[in-house]
Amino acid sequence: MTTAATPVRARSFWGRARRCGPWLSVAPFLLIMLIGLILPTVALGFGAFGNGTSDVEAALGGGYRQALWGSLKLSVVCAVLGAVCGLLLARAVLAGGGLLRRLVLTASGVLANFGGVPLAFMFIATIGNAGIVTALIRDWTGFDLANSTFSLYQFGGLVLVYLYFLVPLMVIVIAPALDGVRAEWSEAAANLGATPGQYWRLVAGPLLAPPVMAGALLLFCGSLSAFATAQAMVGGTVPLVTLQIANALSGNVSADHEGVGAALALEMIVLVSIVMAVYWTIERRTARWLR
Repeated sequence: MTTAATPVRARSFWGRARRCGPWLSVAPFLLIMLIGLILPTVALGFGAFGNGTSDVEAALGGGYRQALWGSLKLSVVCAVLGAVCGLLLARAVLAGGGLLRRLVLTASGVLANFGGVPLAFMFIATIGNAGIVTALIRDWTGFDLANSTFSLYQFGGLVLVYLYFLVPLMVIVIAPALDGVRAEWSEAAANLGATPGQYWRLVAGPLLAPPVMAGALLLFCGSLSAFATAQAMVGGTVPLVTLQIANALSGNVSADHEGVGAALALEMIVLVSIVMAVYWTIERRTARWLR
C-alpha cells in the first residue's frame, strides 16, 4: 500500500504545483507591488487621517489647493503639447525609415529617462539669464533674452524643459501604433476615391486616437509627479503639489505638517490611479483594434 500510495501523492503534489505555477511566476512582481506601492499607500492613508480629516481639509484648501491646480495646469499643457509634438515627430521619422528611424528611437529611449537636476542645469546653463546661448544672442543681435517676456524660471520655461523628455517618451509610446497602421488601408481608401484628408479623418485618425490619448495620459502622469527638475529651476515661483509635499515634510511651511504632506501625496496617488485606469482601458482597446 505504501509503494502504491507514494506515486499517487507525488502526482498529486506536482499537479498542485502546476496549478500554482502562474501565481508563483508573478510572485516577485506581487511582492514588489506590496512593498513599493500598497504598503506605502496604506501608510500615507494612516498619516493623512491620523488627525481625523483636518489634514485632508488643509491639503484641499488655501495655498495647497492653488498648488494642486498649478500641477494640473502644468500637466495638461505638457500632455497636450507633448502628445502633438511627439506624434508629428514619430510620423515623420517612421516615414523616413532606415538609419534615421533607428537613431531617433534610440535617442528617444535615452532622452525620455533624462531629467532631474542635470536637466535643469543644462537648460539654465544654456538659455538661463547667464546662459551660453543667451549671451550669444545678446552679442549677435542685441536682443536680451533674460529681459524678454519669456523666462526659464516661470511656468512657460518649466513647460519647455518638461517637453525635453516628454516628447521622446511620446515617440516611444506612439511608434508601435503608427507601425500598426497598414499601408494597405491607405491604398484601399485611395482606390475607393478618398482623399488623403478623408483617409486620416475617417480611417487612420479614429484608429490612432486611442493610443494618442493613452500617450497623453502617460505624459500627464509624468508631468504631475516630476519634482527634482521643478525644484532646481523654479523653487516656489510656480506652485506645484510636489514642491508643497517637500516643504511640508521638511518643515519649511510649519512644524508637524507631515500629515498634510501625506494627504497631498495621497491626492496625487488617487489622481494618478484614475488616469492610469483610463490609460489601461484605452491600451486594451487599442491592442485589440490594431491586431
